[in-house]
Amino acid sequence: MKSSEFKKWRKGCNLTQEQAAKKLGLKKRAIQYYEQGKRDGKDFKIPKTTELACYAISVGVVSYSGPQPAEDES
Repeated sequence: MKSSEFKKWRKGCNLTQEQAAKKLGLKKRAIQYYEQGKRDGKDFKIPKTTELACYAISVGVVSYSGPQPAEDES
């Protein structure tokens, strides 16, 4: 996910930087790094876990407890 895509996702979800940080379990400063694509003047890559969390939020997932065991088909 590129920094421009992250910002587009946030705005598309009608979230402020602070709201996005809260939903993703991050600090607002991290959101700013993601949107700038830089941290302390160096390129900064958005972690895959954050990218996946953005997708989950986009499709309405509010919590996840891991895979559920398959029901016995006997």
